[in-house]
Amino acid sequence: MPFRSRPDGLRRPLAVTAAAALAVVAAALPLSVPAEAAATGDTTVTVNANAGLGTVGPAALGANTAIWDSSMNDPQVVSLYKAAGIGALRYPGGSYSDIYHWVDNTAPGGYVAPGTGFDAFMGTVQASGAQPILIANYGSGTAQEAADWVRYANVTKGYGAKYWEIGNEIYGNGVYGSGWENDVHADKTPDQYAREVKAYAAAMKAVDPTVKIGAVLTMPGNWPDGIVAAGDTGDWNHTVLAAVAHDVDFVSVHWYPNTGNGDQSLAAVQQLPGELRQVRALLDQYAGADSARIGIAMTEVNSNSGSGAFTSRPNGLFAAEAVMTALENGVFTVDWWDTHNGAGAVTTVGGETDYGDMGMLSNGSCSGSVCEPAVNTPFAPYWGIRTLGALSDPGDTMVASGSSGPEVSSHAVLRADGGLGLLLLNKSSSATHTVDLRYLGFTAGSAAPAVQRWAPGDDGPVDATGTATATSATLAPYSVTVLTLHPKAGTGPSAATAGTPGAPRTTSVGANTVALSWPAATTGSVDRYEVYEQLGTTVQLLGSSTGTSATLHNLPPGSRHTVNVLARDQAGRLSRPSEPLTFTTGTPADSTCTVSYQVTAGWGNGFVADVVVSNLGPADINGWTLDFDWPSTGQSAGSWWNAVVAGEGQHVRVTNGDQNARLAPNGGNSVDFGFVGGNNGANPSPTVFRLNGTVCRTVL
Repeated sequence: MPFRSRPDGLRRPLAVTAAAALAVVAAALPLSVPAEAAATGDTTVTVNANAGLGTVGPAALGANTAIWDSSMNDPQVVSLYKAAGIGALRYPGGSYSDIYHWVDNTAPGGYVAPGTGFDAFMGTVQASGAQPILIANYGSGTAQEAADWVRYANVTKGYGAKYWEIGNEIYGNGVYGSGWENDVHADKTPDQYAREVKAYAAAMKAVDPTVKIGAVLTMPGNWPDGIVAAGDTGDWNHTVLAAVAHDVDFVSVHWYPNTGNGDQSLAAVQQLPGELRQVRALLDQYAGADSARIGIAMTEVNSNSGSGAFTSRPNGLFAAEAVMTALENGVFTVDWWDTHNGAGAVTTVGGETDYGDMGMLSNGSCSGSVCEPAVNTPFAPYWGIRTLGALSDPGDTMVASGSSGPEVSSHAVLRADGGLGLLLLNKSSSATHTVDLRYLGFTAGSAAPAVQRWAPGDDGPVDATGTATATSATLAPYSVTVLTLHPKAGTGPSAATAGTPGAPRTTSVGANTVALSWPAATTGSVDRYEVYEQLGTTVQLLGSSTGTSATLHNLPPGSRHTVNVLARDQAGRLSRPSEPLTFTTGTPADSTCTVSYQVTAGWGNGFVADVVVSNLGPADINGWTLDFDWPSTGQSAGSWWNAVVAGEGQHVRVTNGDQNARLAPNGGNSVDFGFVGGNNGANPSPTVFRLNGTVCRTVL
């Protein structure tokens, strides 16, 4: 935005009680902590190497470039990209994309710096070892122009450009009242955008069927998510995906928390998992089985804090935290906005000059009498992202980790060589934290871990090996520490003879059972496959099979689960976890009641919901209560009508009004009520409703 299955081989039932679950977990996946590791710290971080969050892809760490940036192709920039592990470069630059014509490198109404044409950009891409993410001009371009670009890039020049977005933030074309994005189409509705996406995709894939086409979505819980413009039949996301879900290969979202300061931005990262789950739920809803092949790209991110924290340390911490959190929640590329941007309002943050610049590198500009350091000097966000390059490489497996304290966060990867990378982030501006480290599914060797640290006073990440052990680390205020631990010989997935299973998929979903299948491990000898559910930093064994399918039983209706499949070899050792699968069970098809829950209006942080309840049973109901739970902690109900709505935490209880207490049997009548709600972040619909204690069938 800124210009700136129950198969014959099923051998173990679902553990249905807490005691049984704990017994299974303890038996299968013992806690691995050296005997001498007594708890001495104020915070405990636990890593579970058996709970996989996905694979780090080659395009995971990305940055935006811009044709108005005269330094975008500097050789020094290439070196900095390579040092940070930047694997994706987006071009031609945010909103400029919708005025840019690639064939003559022009952007009518905007400035194009010399030496920023497409071929020059591709020189930087190739020199840095990255891949391009290209934005086809939707605002003033055509499908034919985009197809010609694909032909030039991939047929004439052989660049192999894979990812192509259709437009930038097209929802900002004025249809919702704010118009920063160029769009010359007479029809500016999401329906028109969807029609054009289909046309662009067809034309571009006719030239090169291997290209991946991306459609622009709004980020759930952020303006203008949920807004239905006058004359439209739905909001942007629902309208676009209903039309193009089977035509695109990825969707693009942008995230700017736009908070008051850097600490608030860091806190806002906790909204990301729920918001990204909602994007995936939309893809599941509209793409069905195709959803599994559709990626999510976060092609712009920055804190955009209201009072500084652009180039200073808080935004560097935000960069590390937000990028890694997005990757752990299903995003395949996270592209920082941007490489160079320009000085803005100058402030002082934590004793550092903050230049109000949304770039990761200085462009040497001035704001009043205050000038930035020399061109290409790294700012804090660059260093934050560079710590992620130290944490992992493409092909590493992200695994679950968690902290017992609110000021310390952690992220972990199981490295290709069997080692473990662990990032520890101290979000406090003043307090030092001592952290006790605990591991599940991983046993550290006797060698001291390698340590990279970026703390106040460090000129970028420095080698601090010797300052931490495998069981303890002391974290300076506002710091990022990366530990690389080696496994004990003969332990862990690298010692297993069973390879990693393929990603599981649901083959049927019921109210209490879910059938799964997965591709077999392509290497090694497998004794059996085991399905584990992630429960924070612990896991629960749900089932095992000698084949490549299983049916999970005794699941609560409308419940969400994230599972991995692991292969166990003849010696009892577990492989790496598969890619994760998240699914939600259904509600009973034969229930004696139905509930329809519909969001009829929204404005980013608030909404209006309409609920209709029917009694399908043979008995009359005179007086009713309806109970449900919010899926997200940021959701709430405010004013209501036709019923009385009360909430405590995430639980909501609705009781009938005087005029609608009776629900006639056999669907003889329905009652409806509504309320105005609020949401701080994601706003997914509740999945389970209980009418006088009976689980109803939820009607979409």
